[in-house]
Amino acid sequence: MKLLEPLRLAVIVGSVRQGRFGPTVANWFAAQAGNRDDVLVDLVDLADTPLPEALPAFGQPPGPEAARTLAKLTPRLEAADAFVVVTPEYNHSFPASLKTAIDWHFTQWQAKPVGFVSYGGMAGGLRAVEHLRAVFAELHAVTVRETVSFHGAWERFGPDGLPKDPDGCDAAAGVMLDQLLWWGHALREARARNPYTERKQAS
Repeated sequence: MKLLEPLRLAVIVGSVRQGRFGPTVANWFAAQAGNRDDVLVDLVDLADTPLPEALPAFGQPPGPEAARTLAKLTPRLEAADAFVVVTPEYNHSFPASLKTAIDWHFTQWQAKPVGFVSYGGMAGGLRAVEHLRAVFAELHAVTVRETVSFHGAWERFGPDGLPKDPDGCDAAAGVMLDQLLWWGHALREARARNPYTERKQAS
């Protein structure tokens, strides 16, 4: 069997709110992915990668100052073969910081798979994930079906930052990673054979 080159996986911490729980969840998931020989993990914390305040006019490139700001994040998204978005649920949806990071980019998401790890109260962040699926579909990304969700997340992790009952969430992470990596390898090979471009329906 041909050995596949490890997949470059960007794990994105979507919340930048003070006192956020996101890094705890993201660090756990990054460790799960990092235990695999077929993955190279890049943990991208949006709190450490500030974005320009205002998007440029539609269809226009960012100005010089915005481009300098984006230089900390954009190359990491460009280099990724796949993404996992770690998101809470704010008011039945996902954080504005995450939407801003998504909107500042386009080709970086195209023809790449996206998985989700969500956390929150009773809903476990799943309503945020459903909104994100529609957003990434518009950007020509492929979202995988399986997710990892933490309901009542603050009680699910111990002081060491690890899940108190790891069996279920570890298994869920493994299933989601298997799906993500299948799509990641398939789409990476497809992009290499035939670079992806947006194809619009003829009017």
